[in-house]
This record gives sequence, structure tokens and C-alpha cells, in this order.
Amino acid sequence: MREISDATFESEVLNKKGMVLVDFWAPWCGPCRMVAPVMEELSREYEGRLEVVKLNVDNNPKVSQSLRITSIPTIILFKDGKAVDGTVGVRPKEFFQDIIKKNS
Repeated sequence: MREISDATFESEVLNKKGMVLVDFWAPWCGPCRMVAPVMEELSREYEGRLEVVKLNVDNNPKVSQSLRITSIPTIILFKDGKAVDGTVGVRPKEFFQDIIKKNS
């Protein structure tokens, strides 16, 4: 799972064909640390079909503010550059598998 930034968000997410799952997080956030292993598993499980990336909201306020992210972890699924689904907070792996399948 790669880390992206304000500088790379457009090329890595908005201009990307296919699906990208973005984990908006911060190192001090306990729930973010809880969801991180799920994101890692999804990254491996869907390799080649879905890109899973993370963006540190503290270091990258521009994207976070433009998407009106006020709580973390926020996980948003983008498809062909458009936000199509997402959630705030910790969810089980099956939740993310369902939204991936629903939007495939």
C-alpha cells in the first residue's frame, strides 16, 4: 500500500482508470491504526484489480479540505476518478469487499 500526497492525488486517484481505495488517516489516530491491517489485506487481495493508497491528512491538508474530510479514518472508493462510495470509521474487511463488489 502506497502513501500519496496532495501533489500526487490528482495523478494517482483523479486521473486513474479503474478503482482506487483511498484511506485518509493520521499517525495519532487510534481507529486509523485499527483499519490499517484491513487496508493492507485488501491491497494484497485485489492486487491488479484495485489500487489501495493512503493519504496522511495532517501532512496533506489541501486534498482533505477539498473533500471536506472532518473525521478519520475516512475511506473513499474512487472509480475512474469519481468518488463512488465510502465510509468514516472502522469497518470489517467484508464491508469494504461489499462496496468493491457493488462498484465493480
